[in-house]
Amino acid sequence: MYDHFIDDLTRRRFLTGTVATLGAGILSSARIADAFAAEFPSRNINVFVPTREGGGADRALRAFASVWKNYLKVNFEPSFYPGAAGRVGYETYMGKASDDGHDLLFGNVGPEVLNWVVKKPTFALKDLIYFCQIDSDPGCIFISTRSKFKHIDEIVAEGKKRPINIGVSRLAHPATLGALALARHTGAKFNVIPLSGGKNTNAGVATGEMDCGALPTGGIVRQPKNFKIVAIFDDKNPIPDKMKDAVLVNKHFGMNLPPLIAGARAFGIKRATVEKYPDRYKLLLSTLNSVYKDPVYWEALKKTKVPLELWVKESSPEKIEKYVNDITAIGEEYRDLLTGKS
Repeated sequence: MYDHFIDDLTRRRFLTGTVATLGAGILSSARIADAFAAEFPSRNINVFVPTREGGGADRALRAFASVWKNYLKVNFEPSFYPGAAGRVGYETYMGKASDDGHDLLFGNVGPEVLNWVVKKPTFALKDLIYFCQIDSDPGCIFISTRSKFKHIDEIVAEGKKRPINIGVSRLAHPATLGALALARHTGAKFNVIPLSGGKNTNAGVATGEMDCGALPTGGIVRQPKNFKIVAIFDDKNPIPDKMKDAVLVNKHFGMNLPPLIAGARAFGIKRATVEKYPDRYKLLLSTLNSVYKDPVYWEALKKTKVPLELWVKESSPEKIEKYVNDITAIGEEYRDLLTGKS
């Protein structure tokens, strides 16, 4: 009996020790996991920007990152990949960026989604998630302050006599789509000319090489001495004090276009990152929400000279996903215009 007692005691001690060891191992693993989570980010955040340096995306990125870095305790390092209407930057990001959370994309959602309508990308669209939108800037038609035109009606009327040259940053763009849809509706002839970026488009309009231009409003209202906005592709005028003579295209011409938000810059991340490192993704979301509420951020936005009404006060992946679905649908409807086959 004594031998049995010793055997039972030995077994109990063995089992107790084993459970303790396993418990310690589990706790140790949890601490290690917490440690890894706490170490993120462990280096600077690389941002892939599918456009040229110095434009609207660059301006929005630098304003947001200048405050976001204070919450993440690291700097943001942008790299610019212009070319093929954003395709180069996106495909470089999806093909070469890491999925550990330290590499992000920053693009203008509307134009780039329309680009995928025209020609499918080399990656699966479901593998990219937009999670943080910075601005909401409607597309517009604008003229030089030295132009002979003073009103959108004059441009449409002239377009029924001869082709109107409209400078645009790229063909697959919400503002371009709006101009082409207006031409189809009114019977005017609009010859849209992609000039590779907002800066070049502004220059083309300023010099008179273009009769007018179609871009987001934000970069235009910053230069009231040079440009005047005459039409907006939205259901409301977000800054009526700065666009006093601009008509709402739907209301003025009896059209039924959805809001064509031409400036919707947003951060994107690989779905693989979200699935592999949910805690890191959660940290990105929580800290960026702090940025929206930070007075320092709004002071940084004032320095851009873009009206504060065009910057969003909150964002969510779900809201951006709805915008992506809406702009994709209108792009499919007007795909022939975007491809130049109308």
